[in-house]
Amino acid sequence: MSARKPDPPAGGELGIAEQVAVYQREFPLVDPQVETIVQTLSRVARRMGVAYSRQLNVLGITSAEWEVLKALVVAGSPYQLGPGELAKRLGLTPAAMTHRIDRMVAEDLVTRERDEANRVRVIIELTENGRDKWLESMRMAAVFEEELLQDIPTEERAVLSGMLGRMLRRIEKSQPDALGRTDDLD
Repeated sequence: MSARKPDPPAGGELGIAEQVAVYQREFPLVDPQVETIVQTLSRVARRMGVAYSRQLNVLGITSAEWEVLKALVVAGSPYQLGPGELAKRLGLTPAAMTHRIDRMVAEDLVTRERDEANRVRVIIELTENGRDKWLESMRMAAVFEEELLQDIPTEERAVLSGMLGRMLRRIEKSQPDALGRTDDLD
């Protein structure tokens, strides 16, 4: 008689411990501690992504648009970049960047103008509306993130930050395209 398979909860997803138990049953060499950490990080990242997407939806922007706004903010005042530089920073093709910019111009999040000093060059600039949306998204994220970490004391947050930073550096070193590009998977 075989062992009873765990029933997935109403949401369809097993708990971490149950999932790791299944992995151990099917692949006995799995390290349950490592797998628990990895599965927990994966779920935290996925659920945070969903929460951020919901916040952006309230603001009427997409995650993809937010990434463009962020790139312009990171560039610093006067919050301008060329479309090629934006595409490179976001890991997009020029055509995909053009499509995204077209939508964002129509939504008054960015402007697209010819550079007066070099008429061949196009400049994408953050609008006041785009900056306001970015700032509001940051306010909403700050509230969510503080709530998320409320049970972790300040001194433990520093330790957690250090550990996650080491993990990130390791994956960036072993997976240099870890920004999300998947051209090798086609």
